[in-house]
Amino acid sequence: MILDFVANSRFRATFRLQSTILNMIINLSDQHSLVSNWVAELRDTTIQVDRMRFRRNLERIGEVIAYEISREMEWMEVETQTPLGIHNSKVLKSQPVLATILRAGLPLHHGMMNYFDKADNAFISAYRKHHHDGTFEISLDYMSCPSLNGRVVIVSDPMLATGSSLVKTINFMREENAPSAIHVVVAIACTTGIEFIHRECGNNIKIWCGDIDDELTAKGYIVPGLGDAGDLAFGTKMQA
Repeated sequence: MILDFVANSRFRATFRLQSTILNMIINLSDQHSLVSNWVAELRDTTIQVDRMRFRRNLERIGEVIAYEISREMEWMEVETQTPLGIHNSKVLKSQPVLATILRAGLPLHHGMMNYFDKADNAFISAYRKHHHDGTFEISLDYMSCPSLNGRVVIVSDPMLATGSSLVKTINFMREENAPSAIHVVVAIACTTGIEFIHRECGNNIKIWCGDIDDELTAKGYIVPGLGDAGDLAFGTKMQA
């Protein structure tokens, strides 16, 4: 399996990751699909100016990943009454909790809600609080969510850069809850952030991403990345 990553230059970033966590990372751009087309548009500065299209591309990535995650969830058979008889149908055994980090995660979250339309939802206010010297810390001020005990939790955030926001969010969730599984959904991930999540939160976190990049700037932005996803989706903001 590792030799396959070496043979193809598209997998160089992923190959840097420890082999013990490779099976917990799903990169949907490993093979060409519509997802890689949408990621290309997210990155393209000439298309980014269309905020509606930018949000819609994030939403569509969320929809595809929601479908893929649903294939791994527990199901059960129920009898469905049709106009002409009874059918034994396969349905989800339980609904997941869809969590998102405000505000940038909203389009991805909305895409997942389009498919998990009966899911419970959680909202987290986690953001970079910048200092005058250029450094920042992660501030988590607010969380609204149902009980997560024994639930499948899917956390969406478009960019997994340093991983600090997601690690703080996951640890906060685990303080008073015991989810049965946690999935992280991102449009673009950096190898640094992936390694940080698995180092701090364990190897049982599954990460689904539209693509993986291999470099961070000194300010913690992914290169080549796509820029600030929140600003591109919703407009520029004042720095906290």
